[in-house]
Amino acid sequence: MGKTKAFNDTFLKACKGEKTDHVPVWYMRQAGRSQPEYRALKEKYGLFEITHQPELCAYVTRLPVEQYGVDAAILYKDIMTPLPAIGVDVEIKNGIGPVIDSPIRTKADIERLGELHPEEDLPYVLDTIQLLTKEQLNVPLIGFAGAPFTMASYMIEGGPSKNYHKTKALMYSEPEAWMLLMNKLADMTITYIRAQVKAGISAFQIFDSWVGALNAADYRTFIKPVMQRIFTELKSENVPMIMYGVGASHLAKDWHDLPLDVVGLDWRMSVDEARKEGLTKTLQGNLDPTILLAPWNVIEERAKDILDQGMKSDHFIFNLGHGVFPDVSPDTLKRLTDFIHDYSAKHKKSSI
Repeated sequence: MGKTKAFNDTFLKACKGEKTDHVPVWYMRQAGRSQPEYRALKEKYGLFEITHQPELCAYVTRLPVEQYGVDAAILYKDIMTPLPAIGVDVEIKNGIGPVIDSPIRTKADIERLGELHPEEDLPYVLDTIQLLTKEQLNVPLIGFAGAPFTMASYMIEGGPSKNYHKTKALMYSEPEAWMLLMNKLADMTITYIRAQVKAGISAFQIFDSWVGALNAADYRTFIKPVMQRIFTELKSENVPMIMYGVGASHLAKDWHDLPLDVVGLDWRMSVDEARKEGLTKTLQGNLDPTILLAPWNVIEERAKDILDQGMKSDHFIFNLGHGVFPDVSPDTLKRLTDFIHDYSAKHKKSSI
């Protein structure tokens, strides 16, 4: 499949707050999950098996662009992908998520962690990016990485957690060990993203999925300095940088302070509320993905409300407040994408 259409840079323009003909849209976890083609693949392969095969991984990444008409692709992989390279054995278990058999418990465990060398350790990720950007996509490709807190939470808890007690206990009781872990993971993130940019991604998103478990004061003490370093060092890559987490509306102003381009919102804080809080950068979000199971008139009404708020500025990208889940119909995502494009195009045309 060669590049036959003109390159659609609407997403990149919105990241910078430039004028666009329509509001760009992409969906977290748009690649995979609810698509029948993906489910057929998953009967034969695990997640890591798919990501280790560039042709297959590129196919999964490309599918939503072809089926839904979204304005950006996001690389199909997991935030856990780089961990085995630094000495963390992780397995993605169906119905559970990432599971780590030997969780981090001591400073010595942290000191044993290695360094990431993407070209040697993750060549298949870089090959997938090159395959997509050189031959297959007419939209920007978004790369990503997990943020240090979220990565640490899996490494310390041994898997998903509801309360992050072990993670927070290490943070509070051994701040020196904690900062050592944060900085090792920051180094990994910076190296990983740089390699993705070199391979061809047009933007990247840092997922701090579970950092909402912290209050704002602890975030500023234990997390914000390392996030400041990550975005400051990656600024020189000259690609849009996006920050996102779940249940973290109380941290939105702190994210806005960081030298990034786009603040991702979940559904708990509206676009209008974020603007009132002083967030002037591009906002991305924030339809509750559960609404995608409601009747179409409900979906349209909620999407319209978000668009009406977002279009008060050119600094807006439509997305979900969290990722697509398996019960969502691909037809619904296609219809929603068309609605977002049509409704926003009419609005932008009438406001000229």
